[in-house]
This record gives sequence, structure tokens and C-alpha cells, in this order.
Amino acid sequence: MREKEIKGLSGWLMLILLVAALIASIAGLVWAIQAENVAGILVCVFVLLLALVGPAGFTVVNPNQAKVVQLFGVYKGTIKAQGLWWVNPLTRRRRVTLRIRNFESSKLKVNDQDGNPIEIAAVVVWRVVETAEAIFQVDDYEQFLHVQSESAVRNLATSYPYDAHREDQMSLRMSVVDIAHKLRDEIQERLEKAGIEVIEARITHLAYAPEIASTMLRRQQANAIIAARQKIVEGAVGMVEMALDLLSAKHVVALDEERKASMVSNLLVVLCSDRDAQPIVNAGTLYQ
Repeated sequence: MREKEIKGLSGWLMLILLVAALIASIAGLVWAIQAENVAGILVCVFVLLLALVGPAGFTVVNPNQAKVVQLFGVYKGTIKAQGLWWVNPLTRRRRVTLRIRNFESSKLKVNDQDGNPIEIAAVVVWRVVETAEAIFQVDDYEQFLHVQSESAVRNLATSYPYDAHREDQMSLRMSVVDIAHKLRDEIQERLEKAGIEVIEARITHLAYAPEIASTMLRRQQANAIIAARQKIVEGAVGMVEMALDLLSAKHVVALDEERKASMVSNLLVVLCSDRDAQPIVNAGTLYQ
């Protein structure tokens, strides 16, 4: 079912007409009773009833709001233009807001791609764009949004690991922008049939479950230490290589292979140590 936009009659014009009809019918009824005109009495009573029932057809449409109009269960259209309008008093008018709203899911406990239990929550920014689908395709489009959004968050959490094990791998913690786009696309696909547009979706809470949080923190710290040590060793090797090249190029000292090995060992110990080196003065030679 697709949305069909309609316009009601001007509410201000109908207000003037109904007031005029009310006054005229009362005056006519008094005259018809005095003249004992049965036909006039019936006509005036009919007009009076219309004037009394007519106000039930007034409806107010606020900015960024719509009214879905039904007549005896049949969808007649949607009024989106703001203002005071008048429609058939027998119709049912259901208000649908077109404003941008947001929904924040509860903290969900799921397993990521590696099987680690994590806590995850997301916020979804959305609005209704198809009023007919929102009203008639699902029972409660807001409840439908909540259920489908949380289902999409669960599915996303099980599709990616919390932390990446390779540089080109997507993860929930590191690939924030890409994960947000994928989450938005999946929620939009689920809500397409309900006439809802998903403007933005992003993760607002992400953490390991309490029972493994301390263990995973130690693993992250170990990985960070290993990565830092790798950088230190790479830098130290480069500095040793540069020192040997400079000593050789400027002919400061001639070193044989054994002395080079000793110098490399000493420099690597100094450069890679996590404590200040303690110098020892060697008064002899390497061969004594």
C-alpha cells in the first residue's frame, strides 16, 4: 500500500459556512413552526443537524505531522499540509508524526564472531516517510522499529570480532565508520516495508562482558607491549646499522667481525632495555 496525499476543504471557510448554516436553520425553523410549514420544518431540522455534526470534520495538521484518513475502513489518503482542514465527519483520522526521532537500544549481551561475550548498544535516528505503510503494513511501527533494530544489532555483533587480528580485518572496536554504515543499511532493509527511513545508526556502547573483561584487558595490554617492543627493536636495529656505517665511512675505528658483534650486542642492550643502562669502563681489550 502506497501513500496518497490529499487535501481537505479549508477549515476557516467551513467554519463560516457552518456558523451561517446554524443561524439560518434556527431562524428558518422558527419561521417554519410559526407558519406551520411541515416541509420547511423538516428541511431546517436537516440543515441544523448538518450544522451540528459538521464540526466533527475539523482537523488540525501541525508542522511535520500528517493525518491518515479512513472512511469505513478504506484508506482515502493522507493530509500533510499544515493548517486547519475539514474532511468528512464520518472519517477516522490517525495522527502520524514526520519529525526526526531517535531510539537507543538497551545493552545487549551477545557473542562476537570469535565467540567472546560482549555488551553492545546502538542509537538509531529515524523518521516516517510513508504514512500508509507505517499505519497499515505493521501493527505498531514504533515497536516494529525497536525489535528490528535490536535484531540488526545482534546480527552485526555476531558477524564481526571485537578486535581485529589482521590489519585489513574489520572489527567492532576499530572500524567505527564502516560498522555504522553497515548497521544503518541492515536496519533500513528491515524497516523498508514499514515506511521508515533510517537517517543514521551507530554503536553507543561496546565492551567485553564482565566475566571476561579483566582477561581481555590483560590480553590487550600484552598485545600493546609486544607491538611497542617490535617498534623499539626495529628502531634499535636501524640505529646500530647507522652507527656502524658512520664509523666505517669516517674511518673512526676499524672493527673486525668479533668487535662488531660485541658493539652490536652492547648497543642493542642499551637501546632495547626498559631501564637506564649502567656504563662499565673496560680498561683492557676484547682479546685479554
